[in-house]
Amino acid sequence: MRRIYFDNNATTPLLPPVLAAIEPCFIEGFGNAGSIHQVGQRARAQVEAAREQLAAFIGARAAEIVFTSGGTEGDNLALFGAVQPCDHLITSAIEHHAILASTQRLQESGVEVTIVGCDANGVVQPESVQEALRPNTKLVSVMMANNETGVLQPVAEIAAIAHQANALFHTDAVQAAAKVPISVDEIGCDLLTLAAHKMNGPQGVGLLYVRRGTLLQSRQLGGRHERGRRAGTENLAGIVGFGRAAQLAVEWFANGGQQEMRALRDRLEQGICRTVPGASVNGGRAPRTPNTSNIAFPGVEGEGFVIAMDLQGVAVSTGAACSSGATEPSHVLVAMGLTEQARGSIRFSLGKQNTAEEVDIVLDMVPGVVRKLRELSPAWAGK
Repeated sequence: MRRIYFDNNATTPLLPPVLAAIEPCFIEGFGNAGSIHQVGQRARAQVEAAREQLAAFIGARAAEIVFTSGGTEGDNLALFGAVQPCDHLITSAIEHHAILASTQRLQESGVEVTIVGCDANGVVQPESVQEALRPNTKLVSVMMANNETGVLQPVAEIAAIAHQANALFHTDAVQAAAKVPISVDEIGCDLLTLAAHKMNGPQGVGLLYVRRGTLLQSRQLGGRHERGRRAGTENLAGIVGFGRAAQLAVEWFANGGQQEMRALRDRLEQGICRTVPGASVNGGRAPRTPNTSNIAFPGVEGEGFVIAMDLQGVAVSTGAACSSGATEPSHVLVAMGLTEQARGSIRFSLGKQNTAEEVDIVLDMVPGVVRKLRELSPAWAGK
């Protein structure tokens, strides 16, 4: 059976040049970047070369890049490292659980937290952040692109509002990376999170951008790695692959990849909405990343749809991979006011490896899957 992978917001496959860059790190280039002998110093050189590549990718200085184990650790380090008890933190209701769970723990330790909502299109309005500011607001954290809908947030406007109140601004840019260009100066962020496996790099490595002069308390105790900001031996192979993935993303943008991916996404959306009665795109009226489509199918249970598609060789999802198995509807869609649609909404997220032929195969498949599932739905019977 041919397998088609349309769940790239959960994780992406390694691109062949990334795998080629990583392989030597497990054989002859296996050194500890903290060692002073030649094997260690060759490893250090590779780590620093990747740091330069990733700094260039987001328009930062190399010294502002802190390597982490992924997006979750980066988000945790940003929040726990920047705020203290009695500080005030503002975030949004549509954030990844790495942010929302962190804010809950921070509340328990004495941090004041305000969670602002979004509009019906899934956009956090800058005015709501402005209204939530307090004299003790220390940090505002709003994601750059939502992982479930792909909706892009007005992060530059929100950053400016935070700075006017002398607060720091953090953005989780994990789902924006390698889909839309990122410039830390254009955003105006003080902290920014990326994860390699969302941009065709390896799993288990990420980064936190920390603008020069931003005070950040380390959360891991140990050695003085990453200029004292994140203890632990650097993941050499992961970091090298992360840097190579960033290089490939820059080339992809230059070669029109963003436009080609958007065309595929639009082809998928338009085909489904044309052939499936009642289907609609959640967040479709807002600016989005070019690969993500979250489609509501009334009369369909999302998990049943995912299983039915998987049996036919197609991988899609009901939302964030970290929420797999959850019985509650998506907190993102609920925040958008889509309570009824949330249980029957499916995320299709394309990747650089997907083709127009694969889109057409899925378009041929979806109407039949929906029709069969609706036949089993008492709520849809007779419609």
